[in-house]
Formats: sequence, structure tokens, C-alpha cells
Amino acid sequence: MPVVVTHTKVSAIADDPVASAAGQVLPSDWNANHTLTGLGTMAEQASNNVSITGGSITGITDLAVADGGTGASTAANARVNLLPSYTGNGSKALTLNSGATDVQWTTLVDLTSAQSITGVKTLTDPAIVGTILEDIFTITDGAAFEIDPGNGSIQLITLGANRTPKATNFAAGESVTLMVLDGTAYTITWTDSTFGSGGVVWVGGSAPTLDTTKYTVIELWKVSTQVYGALVGAA
Repeated sequence: MPVVVTHTKVSAIADDPVASAAGQVLPSDWNANHTLTGLGTMAEQASNNVSITGGSITGITDLAVADGGTGASTAANARVNLLPSYTGNGSKALTLNSGATDVQWTTLVDLTSAQSITGVKTLTDPAIVGTILEDIFTITDGAAFEIDPGNGSIQLITLGANRTPKATNFAAGESVTLMVLDGTAYTITWTDSTFGSGGVVWVGGSAPTLDTTKYTVIELWKVSTQVYGALVGAA
């Protein structure tokens, strides 16, 4: 009895998976030995447990992240902007925008330009290169003019009559160099209670006599609740 042999035709497997005909089966070691190219954009993954290891991802504008395991992830509480690295000269901090939808760089101090620091700041043993630039303030003359350290550490006054000044805003530890111009032999009474009980306490025991041709330079400083004073001289 004759033997019948049946032949089955197997289609060739193309080298390029993109160019392969529909229905072809790729070998099991394809991923290990080949590189897939020309696939375009990767589709969004619906799984909650997708992980990416190795390599890098570039060109992403926003990244949605979970909120810590509750299952909710909304634009209001879970969108983080991927930021470029900061390379400026100023001090920067990461902050949230209003609505907590974005994270961005915020400038704390720009070290390349002049800055004003307000409020009480404590510097412990600072190293200062060069001299300190002090404010120079001209006091508006008046019967009870204020010597306020907040206006500057060097202050000038031209007397228009006999005066009784005040030191309402003097704080312990503050000092003022006061330059008094008196060309008409006016006097200053230093007994106001804002200087302390009984007024200014003078080094040497008595208030200075004002010069009538030059500035009379007086140093005032406060310790505890008392303002002290000393005559520097005439200039």
C-alpha cells in the first residue's frame, strides 16, 4: 500500500516586525535579541501598578501621581510639574502655587542685586568686609522733636528755639549719634521721661553746652530702660 506524505507551508518570519504580514508569529527570543523601532507614541496605561525601571524619560510636561494610597488622583491634589534644574545665583525654594496644582521655584534672596531685609534678624558674630553704611537723617525741628533710632544712626537737628526732645522709640541696645546745630545760643532740656527716670544720664554728670558756631556732637544709647549720653565734641 502506498504511503502519502502531506507538506505544510510555513511563511517566512520577516526581520522587521513592523513590515511583517498580519498573523505572523515572532520567535520567543525577539525581545532579547532585537530592537523594536517605529512604534510611535506609547499608549496610556490603565494599570495602577505600572513601573518603569532603567533608562530615562524625557519630554514630559506633567506627571500625575497618586495621593498616598486612597485611590484618588485629581488635578487639584496630584499634579506635579517637572522642573528644570536651577542654576542661578540666588537662593531658591520649592513652593506650591495657589490651588496646590503646581510646584515651582520661588526666589528667596537674589544675591546679584541690592536687597532690603525687614523685621528682626539675628546675626551671630558676622564677618563684615568694609565699613557699614549708616543712615543719615535730618530731624524736623519742633518743640518736642523725636530722636528715633528707626530713622537712622546718625541724625542732624537745627534748633529754631529752646527744645525738649523725646526718645519714645528708643529700644535697649540702640544708639544714635546726634549732631545739633545751634547758632543762636538756644538750649536743650534732656529731662523728658522717655529717656528714662529723670531724663538722660550724662557721662560726667551734666548735659553738654551747645556750640554756637559748629555742630555739637552727642552720643546717645539705651541700656535697659535708661538712655545715657556723652559729649563727643564740636565739629
